[in-house]
Amino acid sequence: MAKKGKIENNKKRMRLAKQHAARRARLKAVARDQSLSMEDRFAAQLKLAEMPRNAAPSRVVNRCEVTGRPRAYYRKLKMSRVALRELGSQGQIPGLVKSSW
Repeated sequence: MAKKGKIENNKKRMRLAKQHAARRARLKAVARDQSLSMEDRFAAQLKLAEMPRNAAPSRVVNRCEVTGRPRAYYRKLKMSRVALRELGSQGQIPGLVKSSW
């Protein structure tokens, strides 16, 4: 089980990323627009840099919803391989059979 603080920080990052997504998209569009003047593009880049770091979607970490583990994460199932094996062994995942011989 991951530390509660790490899980909560990640939830905070998700919330911030969603909250600032529209503004980030607008500023990035202005910064990339070649038809605008260099000053306008630079100003947009500075405003983008002033935004909170945790508002960037790339800072959100995929974590297992069962254990909070950040590694060996299956996107489709939203859980780690360890949690998948545990739940599969208990028979709680339909269609999954853990092989044994």
